[in-house]
Amino acid sequence: MGPRQCQVCNQTQSKYKCPSCYLPYCSLVCFKKHKESPCVKPQPSETKATAVSESFVEKPLVADESSEVLQKFQLEAIASSSEIRDALNDEALQELICRIDGSSNAENELDKAMAEEAFRLFTDKILSTINP
Repeated sequence: MGPRQCQVCNQTQSKYKCPSCYLPYCSLVCFKKHKESPCVKPQPSETKATAVSESFVEKPLVADESSEVLQKFQLEAIASSSEIRDALNDEALQELICRIDGSSNAENELDKAMAEEAFRLFTDKILSTINP
C-alpha cells in the first residue's frame, strides 16, 4: 500500500490519521478543518481481510478510567519536548518500547522495563512533562 493522500485538502501526502475515524490528514490545519464536523469511528466490517500489509497493527485503546487517557495538550507537550525526543534516539530504549508495544502482556513487559534505569528516567521525563 503506497502513501495515502490527505482526505481534507486532497493535495498533500498524509502523515497522520484522525484518532477517532482514522481519516488520513497532512497537517494541523487540515486536522482542525476535519474536526469542525463530528467524525465517527468506522465499524469493523465482517468481511475484513486477515492479511495485514503493514507491520504496524492498530490496537484498541482500553482504559478503565478516562483519567488514564492523556489529553491532546499533554500529548503535544510530550511531542514537543526536546528532552524526550533526544531520549528516544537511544536504540536500547526504542527496543524496550517496541517490546512493550508488541507484547501480548504489555503490563508485564512494562514492569520488566521499569527495572532498567534508562527506561525509568524516560518515564519520569514523560510524567514531569504531562504534570508540570
